Amino acid sequence: MDPAVNSVVSESLVLQQAQAAQHAQMQVFREALDMQQQQVTALMESASAEPQLASEGHIGTLINTIA
Repeated sequence: MDPAVNSVVSESLVLQQAQAAQHAQMQVFREALDMQQQQVTALMESASAEPQLASEGHIGTLINTIA
């Protein structure tokens, strides 16, 4: 075979492997960003929710105070 053809085929295989590795890294990065988004969303929702009055017992059923 021609050495130029071997070189082109070799370069093509190297590029395919590099592209596959990069694709896997991007997938892991996206999953990490999605998890962070879910955590931040849950944190923001919990911070903005007002505590509710107690539904039973003698304490906290009439007045809701936050120190």
